[in-house]
Amino acid sequence: MNPDTVLGLLADVQRGHVTPEQATARLANLPFEDTGEARIDHHRALRTGLPEVIYAAGKTPAQVADLFARMAAAGTDVLASRATPEAAAAVQVHTPAAEYDATARMILLRQSPAAASRGHIAVLCAGTSDLPIAEEAARTAHFFGAKVTRLYDVGVAGLHRLLAVRGQLLEANCVIVCAGMEGALPSVVGGLVAVPVIAVPTSVGYGASFGGSAALLGMLNSCSPNVTVVNIDNGFGAAYTATLIARAASADGR
Repeated sequence: MNPDTVLGLLADVQRGHVTPEQATARLANLPFEDTGEARIDHHRALRTGLPEVIYAAGKTPAQVADLFARMAAAGTDVLASRATPEAAAAVQVHTPAAEYDATARMILLRQSPAAASRGHIAVLCAGTSDLPIAEEAARTAHFFGAKVTRLYDVGVAGLHRLLAVRGQLLEANCVIVCAGMEGALPSVVGGLVAVPVIAVPTSVGYGASFGGSAALLGMLNSCSPNVTVVNIDNGFGAAYTATLIARAASADGR
């Protein structure tokens, strides 16, 4: 971001030549930061409501650490998904305040003041084998400002466990359901709630589960019309969409 451009824009707002809304629109289109290896979109939150996130898979620890430090220097909250312990260690050398969640495989840094939750998301998983994906979803949604209720190990093999938490389930504006094997849980949940259900097939199961493909196909063929599906193991994508849904529902007073 060019400081002179921003200062000139702010001066125009002060003089009344530009409205705050017009200034916000212009800020949303300011250039990204070109690091030589990446182009960091510092202003994505102005356009989409949610910030850019570092996808750490495939990047070296040094690359993740550099991106993380640059985004932290901008004063924003920073999240890196699919991060290894080695990447987390490299990040913490330059950004000691960063936290590593080994289960969710995420590096997180909170720099903004605590704010009231916007929207309520329930995150379910069928069994503890699905925890890494469920926690990726839960930590992402919480990081983006949603209230998150975790309801774990409620798979269809013991349906009474799901029915026992139905009251908590009904409080959510959106539900994320992570399941492997045959992927039946989202269909059952979809028949219990009056909100969108985002199904996340996980790569959990024996040979014929084909690394989550069986769960994916089962979820895509769900008979519950409020169920939609993200890609295999994509807890982050489910949480991103669920956050937007929950925010909109919360803003409508639901």
